[in-house]
Amino acid sequence: MSNASMPPPLPSPDRADVTARLREAFLAADFTADGLLDLLGAPAYAALARSETVPALRATRGDGALASLVRLFLLQESVPHARVADVLPVDALLESGWLVAGGALGAAGAGGAVGARGTGGGGVGGLRATMDVRPYGGPEGEDWFIVSDLGCAVGGAGGIGSRDEGVVLGVGGASTTLSGITVRTPVASALDIGTGSGIQALHASRHATRVTATDLNPRALHCTRLTLALSGVPDADLRQGSLYEPVADATYDLIVSNPPFVISPGARLTYRDGGMGGDDLCRSLVQEAGARLNEGGYAQFLANWQHVEGEEWTERLRSWVPRDCDAWIVQREVQDVTQYAELWLRDAGDHRTDPAEYAARYDAWLDEFEARRTRGVGFGWITLRKTGAAEPSVTVEEWPHPVEQPLGETVRAFFERQDYLRANDDAALLAAHFTLAAEVVQEQVGLPGAEDPEHVVLRQHRGMRRATKVDTVGAGFAGVCDGSLSAGRILDAIAQLMGEDPVLLRDRTPAQIRLLVEQGFLEPVGR
Repeated sequence: MSNASMPPPLPSPDRADVTARLREAFLAADFTADGLLDLLGAPAYAALARSETVPALRATRGDGALASLVRLFLLQESVPHARVADVLPVDALLESGWLVAGGALGAAGAGGAVGARGTGGGGVGGLRATMDVRPYGGPEGEDWFIVSDLGCAVGGAGGIGSRDEGVVLGVGGASTTLSGITVRTPVASALDIGTGSGIQALHASRHATRVTATDLNPRALHCTRLTLALSGVPDADLRQGSLYEPVADATYDLIVSNPPFVISPGARLTYRDGGMGGDDLCRSLVQEAGARLNEGGYAQFLANWQHVEGEEWTERLRSWVPRDCDAWIVQREVQDVTQYAELWLRDAGDHRTDPAEYAARYDAWLDEFEARRTRGVGFGWITLRKTGAAEPSVTVEEWPHPVEQPLGETVRAFFERQDYLRANDDAALLAAHFTLAAEVVQEQVGLPGAEDPEHVVLRQHRGMRRATKVDTVGAGFAGVCDGSLSAGRILDAIAQLMGEDPVLLRDRTPAQIRLLVEQGFLEPVGR
């Protein structure tokens, strides 16, 4: 028997007048990302991202308009009617379902989260919000608002502990990761698969003429409509269904998805459990993307994948890539199956249940992994670009190190470099002119006092923040690349200085040049 409960009713999506008035009230009270930071201070603001609300509760003990809105829409507190009426159009919000009187939701709302977090103030004269609303700053300073279920506005999937099967999350680390890596060139059409509370559709609205958003969960589509309206953004084409089913034979210039990628023994929670065996949902999402992309279009996904005994994980992922697409797949993290099971058992609040029930669920996860010979689970980013090239470029790598978001421009430049390298043979590279990319530094590594370094490292301070070892020739070559001389002439000069055969040096160096171009250390002039 399922322990899932039904989430509470949602505000009406058809009251544009009420939504507009609510947005105006938020902005007037400075209920924005910047306003929150000013009110709460950096430590309390950061704590919200960890699902810790006590510092914010302490910072909002005053009776100001902003403090009242934070307590009402982010901290799930009951706020006196009179204080709310000073800030919001109470009657309209009660009638349209944004607010309820007193403790009407009680402990049933959002799997008990209201009762757990509430600290009094309910009952006669008190009002509560029916939804969490999180202020969110857009990339150009836009004031947006993300609507999600109670208990889900802060911290994302970091242990919401909800048993509501159709619960809709707000903004979490995965959401911001995907929005950060997405290529933001202007496009005619964009598709957001598994839209949730609508954060990716919201970002896409800035640079796509038409935005389509799908989700298996009708409640998520409802939240997306509220998010877009409350953010002052035109409504998207919202369609219910799984993966590509709702969009039939349509094609797009951009496809993004933060899908329900969790590899679990059952589909308990719609927002995270895909309901397919193992990593089949992510595989299907990637494999079918090629047929849904227009020429030159991008598809960008977050995903989990199995590390299976006796199989190279890189080859597993290569097999997912559509034949007519270039791909860049980055594994950011790997967890063993016990770590992975514990993470998602805590996410569902199973660690707070009866110990025997928790142990049985844990066993079920490990049984599933054992049956599939899975030893670990990888997490990362998958980007495809439709090229139709005879020899597609597929790069699969592990990069667990810090990066600098947003990376959308870095991703776009990576695929442009693949085009360049594919179109230029070694002779063309030697005739080309290059410049050293901005903010690349050279480090010499060796023992203190040694006459010569053990090796030389080129390091990026932007984007992927890569570091790569180079030999003496590579270091010397990169150091003088200012676009004035061709690669071949630079190598001839290096050969003369080092007493090497220039022909042999020209033969063996293009491979190193290709690597430095591919990784973004060198930029072709005039590309």
